[in-house]
Amino acid sequence: MAQDLKKELKLLDVFCIASGSMISSGLFILPGLAHAQAGPALVFSYFLAGLLALTGMLSQAELVSAMPKAGGTIFYVTKSMGAAAGTVDGIITWFSLSLKSAFALVGMAAFTTYLVHIDIRIISVSLCFVFIGLNIIGIKEVGKLQILLVAGLLLLLLAYIVLGANKIIIHNYVPFAPNGLYGIFSTAGFVFISYGGLLKVASIAEEVKNPSRTIPLGMILSLFTVIILYTLVVFITSGVLGAAELDHSLTPITDSALVFMGPVGGILLSIAAILAFASTANAGIMAASRYPLALSRDGLFPEFFGVIHKKFKTPHYAIVITGAFTIIMLFLKLGILVKIASTILLLSFIFSCLSVIIMRESRLQNYQPKFRSPGYPWIQLAGIVGFCLLIAEMGYEALLATAAIITGSLFVYWLFGRIRITKDFALLHLIQRIVPIEIKTQSLESELKEIIRERDDIIKDRFDHIVEDCIILDIDTSIPVEDMFKLVAEKLCVRLNVESCNFLNLLIDREKAGSTVITTGIAIPHIIIEGEKTFDILLVRCKPGVIFPDISEKIDTIFVLAGTRDERNFHLRALSAIAQIIQDHHFHKRWLSAKNIDALRDCVLLGVRKRK
Repeated sequence: MAQDLKKELKLLDVFCIASGSMISSGLFILPGLAHAQAGPALVFSYFLAGLLALTGMLSQAELVSAMPKAGGTIFYVTKSMGAAAGTVDGIITWFSLSLKSAFALVGMAAFTTYLVHIDIRIISVSLCFVFIGLNIIGIKEVGKLQILLVAGLLLLLLAYIVLGANKIIIHNYVPFAPNGLYGIFSTAGFVFISYGGLLKVASIAEEVKNPSRTIPLGMILSLFTVIILYTLVVFITSGVLGAAELDHSLTPITDSALVFMGPVGGILLSIAAILAFASTANAGIMAASRYPLALSRDGLFPEFFGVIHKKFKTPHYAIVITGAFTIIMLFLKLGILVKIASTILLLSFIFSCLSVIIMRESRLQNYQPKFRSPGYPWIQLAGIVGFCLLIAEMGYEALLATAAIITGSLFVYWLFGRIRITKDFALLHLIQRIVPIEIKTQSLESELKEIIRERDDIIKDRFDHIVEDCIILDIDTSIPVEDMFKLVAEKLCVRLNVESCNFLNLLIDREKAGSTVITTGIAIPHIIIEGEKTFDILLVRCKPGVIFPDISEKIDTIFVLAGTRDERNFHLRALSAIAQIIQDHHFHKRWLSAKNIDALRDCVLLGVRKRK
C-alpha cells in the first residue's frame, strides 16, 4: 500500500524550486559555448528554447493539475500510454535529473575553487552528502533553503543587469548571426537543458498544497521569469565581452562582471553561480528521487524505493540511492552526457505533449484538470515537431546512448514490471473510439476518481455514501413520465419497504401538484413516505428523453428523492447538493456522454459542491 507524502510546499516554494533548478549551467557555463555556435544571436537561441519549453510546460501543467502525484511525468505517462512507456520515461528522467545534479555539483565545485583552493572532487562529493541529508530531513527544509538560494541569486543577477547595461559595446554585436538561422536553431537545442528545472516541479506535485492551482501558476511564473532573465543576462554578457573572449570562456558571467565591476564583481558573480548550482543540485536530488518512488508504487521497481520515513515523511531509500547514483556520475566525463541529458529532457517533453493529446482524445470522464493548456492541440503538435527537430541536431553519439538507455528501460519493464501492473490506460480508450475493442476493466476511471478526491480534499458525507449505493436507470428509449415512474417504483419499493402502487401514486400526485422539472433537461421528483429514518436516491438517464406533461423539451436527467418526515433536514441538504452539482456547466455534458452506470455515478460523486 502506497504511503502518503506530506504536503508542505506553497507557491513561493514551487516558484523557487523551478526557477532555481533552471538557473545554473545554462546561464553560468553554456553562454560562452553557445556564443561560439550562434554569435550574439544566441539571445534568440535562448528565447526559442524557452518558447519550446513553454509548449511542454503547458502540457505538464495540465497533466499535473489533473494528476498531482509523486513522480510527475512517469505517473501521467503511465496512465496515458501504459506501463512500458511509463517505465521508459521514469528511468530516463531519473537518469537525466541525476546527471543534471551531478553537473551542477561539478560546476558549483569549480566556482568554489575560485574562492577556496580545495580538490574539486572532494567539494562535489561533500556537497552531495549535504544535499542528501537535507532531502531526507524533509521537503519543507529543502524548500526553505531553496527560497534563500534563489532570493540571493536573483538579487545578484538583477545587480548584474542594471550595472552591465551601461557597459555594452555595440560593436560586439557585429556580426550578429555569423552562422545564420541554422546556427540559432541548433544552438537552441544545445541550451535547451537550461529549462530542465520544470520537470522537477512535476515530480513533487504530491507534496504541494493545493497542487491543481499552485503548480501551474508556479511553473508559468518561473518559466517567464527565467526566459526574461536569460535573455537580458546573455544579451549584456555578449555586449560586454565580445566574441574573442566570450567564445572560449567557461565562466562567461564572472568574466563579464570582472570587466565592469572589478574583482569584487567577479567574487559576487562567482557567489551567484555557487548559489545557482546549489539550488539546481538540491532541487535535482529532491526531484530525481521521486521517480524511483513512483516506479515502485506502480510495481515497476522494488518496493523499498517506495518506503516513506516515519518521522521525516520523505522517501529516504530513494533519496540515498539517487544521491549515490549522482556521486558515481561525478567521476565520469560529462561532455557527451550533457547532450544525452538534453536529448532525454526533450523526449520527456514529447511524452508530456503526447500525454495531453491522448488523455483528451480518449474522452475519459474523470480526467478533469483544473488547468487546461490553451491552444490545444496546436501547442502540443508544435512542441512535438520542435522537440524532434532539436533531437535530430544532438549528434549520433547522444542518440545512440539515449537509445541504449531506452532499451535498458524496456528490459527493466519486461523483466520486472510487465506481470505486476494493470493494463488499463488512456491509449486503449482512444483506440476503442476507432476500433471496436472491449476494455474489461475501468480501473483507470476509478483511479482518476480517487486522485480527484485527494486533490480536491473531498471528504465523503452522507449524500456521497447514498449515491455510491443508489440505483441508477439508464433508459435507451423515449418514454412518458408515468412509465418512468413505474420503473422507479418497482426498483425503490423493495429498498424502502413500501407498497409499489402507493409509491407510484405519490410520485404521480407530486408531479400533478407542480412540475418537478427545474431547468432544461433536468427534473427532481421528491416525495415523503411513511416510516422513519429512511432516505434514498435513484438516478435516471434517458438520452432520448422522458416526456413530462406540459413540458416541450424532453428531460434526460432525473434525480428521484424519497424519505420519511424525520429526514426532512437531510432531504433539504440533498436537494441543495443536487442544485450545486447541476449548476456546473460541465455536468450535463459529462452526464450525457458517460459510458456506463459507474460513469454516471461518478458524475454525481465528483460534482462540485460544498460538503458538510
